Amino acid sequence: MQNPKLLDRFNADVKLQCVSNVISRPIILNQVNDTYSQCPKCGLKFDPALPASAACPACGIYVLKWNQAISSPELSELDDESGYRENDSFVAALFKPMDKLSAMAFYGRSVTLILLAIWSWFLFGYDYRYGEINMSFMHDILLPIHEAGHVLFRPFGEFMMILGGSLFQVALPFGISVAFILKNRDNFGAAIGLWLTSVSLVDVSPYIYDSLHPMLTLLGGKTGADGPHDWIYLLTTLGQLSNAQRWGAFFHAVGGLLMLLALIWAGIMLWRQRMQLDDRL
Repeated sequence: MQNPKLLDRFNADVKLQCVSNVISRPIILNQVNDTYSQCPKCGLKFDPALPASAACPACGIYVLKWNQAISSPELSELDDESGYRENDSFVAALFKPMDKLSAMAFYGRSVTLILLAIWSWFLFGYDYRYGEINMSFMHDILLPIHEAGHVLFRPFGEFMMILGGSLFQVALPFGISVAFILKNRDNFGAAIGLWLTSVSLVDVSPYIYDSLHPMLTLLGGKTGADGPHDWIYLLTTLGQLSNAQRWGAFFHAVGGLLMLLALIWAGIMLWRQRMQLDDRL
């Protein structure tokens, strides 16, 4: 009759060994006759050796199937179907191309990047001291986003409501960039989102610069000297109105640098993506 205490102790030892052996113990197979003398899961030794096709009498695993499972990539190593691994560094993940991209989409993205690079030259070249970018098509795109920001931030008080216009037109494309990284695993799309963020900074810079000596015609048809001006209020509240032109130049420079980095990032992604194209259209 079996001793229950000894049986429980044996089962506990088996479970403890299973945890450590999954990682540390190699699979012991005799390559000549495909036998094994020690279970790779529970560590139980056999004399004589058992054939690899036989189940371990202690834990019931089949060594051949166990070997295949250990040899294949662990599902836990993959973040999802895109191939992102949990142990990838954040920087490495930012430069990981998509698993597959059609050739048509790749060349379409290449043309888009070239056009954006040319457009960037003009957008950054507009004189922020006179608000030349306000006459561009890009400003017409960003203006409704700016005005929507005032509405969205209204519940948070007067200061945040006024800041919300400029803040939202920068934060929205940045949020889109983050979404491309986290949800779509599309770093090229994220780079384009970052490019839009940089353009928003360049677009805001004349508004900041203008607040010291307001000359720009605002949405209501007046200048800041005659009507409300977001950045006159904001910089006055912060005690920085005298530095308005310095802040305007600073945000214009930051926007230009970010624009360049976004284009370089997008170019690197296309260069790396070229090796992972799906020829099927």
